[in-house]
Amino acid sequence: MSNDLSQGFTDWILAYVPAGNKLAEPLTVSPLKGDAGFRRYYRLNTQPSLIAVNSPPSKEKNEAYVDISLVFKTAGIRRPSIRAVDFSRGFLLLEDFGDQLVQSVLTDKTVEYRYQQAESTLLSIQQLPINPQVFKAYDADLLSEELDLFQQWFVKELLGIRIDSAAQLMIKTLYSDLICSALEQPKVIVHRDYHSRNLMILNDDSIGVIDFQDAVYGPITYDLVSLLRDCYVRWPMALVQERTLKYKQKLEQLGLVEGVGDQDFLRWFDLMGLQRHLKVMGIFSRLALRDQKVDYLNDLSLVIAYSLEVANLYPETREFGYWFKQEITPWLLKKSWYKEWSALQ
Repeated sequence: MSNDLSQGFTDWILAYVPAGNKLAEPLTVSPLKGDAGFRRYYRLNTQPSLIAVNSPPSKEKNEAYVDISLVFKTAGIRRPSIRAVDFSRGFLLLEDFGDQLVQSVLTDKTVEYRYQQAESTLLSIQQLPINPQVFKAYDADLLSEELDLFQQWFVKELLGIRIDSAAQLMIKTLYSDLICSALEQPKVIVHRDYHSRNLMILNDDSIGVIDFQDAVYGPITYDLVSLLRDCYVRWPMALVQERTLKYKQKLEQLGLVEGVGDQDFLRWFDLMGLQRHLKVMGIFSRLALRDQKVDYLNDLSLVIAYSLEVANLYPETREFGYWFKQEITPWLLKKSWYKEWSALQ
């Protein structure tokens, strides 16, 4: 057993291992690499193996995870089956999806096949009925709350920059434009973190989905831009736009998008991505500063590159892009973890 396990957790594991999973002698509980949350994961050497999760109920949405898992199950979306759960203590036993993230196999040769799989699964998610009792709305308040992370954690806490009143007004106007663009889109179920580290390749070569406890209903382009402008994997703009418009055609065939031109859809996609990446700048900064997960700083350069790339495309975002380059980039150049945009092309 791992030394950092409580006796209560290990006793619960032994009590609730399902009958279909043969216990090994001795039982080993091996810690796995965690994610951006407070959950801790362990692999059990049962046959077949299981994943034990210690997910503090005061910090994690365990009830939401279980509710959404059941909804996904009805649609045939592959997610780890829940074998046991104790909500009061935040303990779960899950099906073991293995270790192979989609990110680990993405190359120029595999991107077409793997993204077809990921997009097919996303279409299944987006066709789910909206149940407000399970999925809360991705509304203006939540979008605004996320955007505020950019100034609080990235600009102020990470870089130590004070924003003057003129810049504050410009940023407030930008936020309003991004929120309006998001809210005018058709509403579907949104995973909210749909990317190559939250998609896994299973033993039968299909795609499994994890980390979906924050799912909501909201803008139809959100998960698509999360996938195609992945914070951990970069693809050429031409490929991203091509895949975006092909995906739009599938949405039109399903009746999920109607009467929207290609350029309008791309604008939705781009501005949704800017909202997401401003939020992510704040989240990665908070993870590094508050939670000591400093490796996330190494992923900021790509997120910044995406944001500046989009800022150059539209009249309502260009002022922000200019301000960022003038006021923020000089501070970034002093950071060892930052790579200039040109180095990412």
